[in-house]
Amino acid sequence: MRCVIARYPFDLTKSGVLASMKGVTPELVTAESVAIGRRRYPVKQVGEVITRQDRRDFTSGEVVRAMTRLGFTCHDHIKTVAAEVPTPLQTASALLGAPSLDV
Repeated sequence: MRCVIARYPFDLTKSGVLASMKGVTPELVTAESVAIGRRRYPVKQVGEVITRQDRRDFTSGEVVRAMTRLGFTCHDHIKTVAAEVPTPLQTASALLGAPSLDV
C-alpha cells in the first residue's frame, strides 16, 4: 500500500511492517500506540523504524492512518488518574495519631 508520511511516499505492507518491528523492544507507551503482533508500540517508534526518519519529521496521525489502513489496531492515549500520595508530614501524623483538640 502506498502512503505518504512526512511528505515522502512509502510502499508499506503488513508483512513488511511485521518484519521491520521483529526484535524491536517496545518503548513506554505515553501517547497513541499500535498493536503489532502481541506487543503495543508507541506510534512514533513504529514510524521511526519503518520510515527511517526522525520522529520530529512526521505526526502520529500520519502513522496511525497508515497502520489502520494496513489492518493494525491503533489505540488512543489512555489518561490515567494519579493516586493521591500523602506527604511525609501527613504520613507521620497518621502514624503518631492526630493531635487532640480537646484541652
